[in-house]
Amino acid sequence: MQGYLQKKFTRFRAYQLGNAGSSFSYFDSKTFTLIEARLTDLSRPHVAKEMEICNVSRIGCLHITSWDTDHSKESELKEILDTYYPEKIEYPGYEPKSETAIKCRDLIIAYRNKLKAINRPAVVRSIDPPYVKSLSPSDRLGYRDVVYHPKYLSEKSNDNSTVKLFRTGCFNVASLGDVENPMIGAYLRGCPLFKSEVDVLILAHHGADNGFTTGKFLKAVKPKMAICSSNYDNMYDHPRDEIRELLYENDIPLYTTKTGDVAVQSTGIHTHAFKLINLKADSTEISSEEDFVSKKSEKLSHNLDTIKNRYAPHRWWLPKR
Repeated sequence: MQGYLQKKFTRFRAYQLGNAGSSFSYFDSKTFTLIEARLTDLSRPHVAKEMEICNVSRIGCLHITSWDTDHSKESELKEILDTYYPEKIEYPGYEPKSETAIKCRDLIIAYRNKLKAINRPAVVRSIDPPYVKSLSPSDRLGYRDVVYHPKYLSEKSNDNSTVKLFRTGCFNVASLGDVENPMIGAYLRGCPLFKSEVDVLILAHHGADNGFTTGKFLKAVKPKMAICSSNYDNMYDHPRDEIRELLYENDIPLYTTKTGDVAVQSTGIHTHAFKLINLKADSTEISSEEDFVSKKSEKLSHNLDTIKNRYAPHRWWLPKR
């Protein structure tokens, strides 16, 4: 339904892995998306519990942003495919270079062929520039995910990470992979929908201070919260102190998986409210909670003409519906 918030049970979770890497999930009341092909001894039972909470037995979408091993590990990818049979796989659109990355891509292709052979086809899609360019303009008044990048391929593999805004639930999550180029950040902060709708921002490249996450970017996007995956020892210092300072200066709360999983869930009978839940390490016990209101709830509370003017002020030549 366009122009109105839909009542949807929505869950996001950032998982502790016990080692370097990232793993997240997003559930919009229909599709359970696992972000990154990681599944460790520490995260495995919590992914299963999250699927139980969401009342699903199969992964709707496996979304992999990068071929690096902290995003996609061969043995863990195989377990995900064999255990949860994803209905859809979105994998990086640049050529894998390492032996491990090539094996991961081969596993995905073999999975597609296997299901096709038994007449249970899965959608397997490379998120490359031709695919991104083929996408039609998003329906800004509805509920559709938006893929922003890669619009082109760079010599730096990190900048070929998939950038996607998950917006089919009552709150939106921005996944940035390992992008580093500040020009990608400049492009995103110039996108009306992206800068006005991000509630949960997964920090780019685990919160590295590489030029992407700038004060300008955070001021433009102004997410409700920032999420960073980091193991308990935090041997890679995620996120960097410089990024922590930028978040503090822009009044954006930061949550990490250093001491436990981080969950975000829609709340109550309202369609716009959600809460942050900090969980204790390897436990379902809650250490703290905080309430939020989704950014798009304010936008979609206006009449349709006001919404159109906010999202596309120079496109009044489009026919009204």
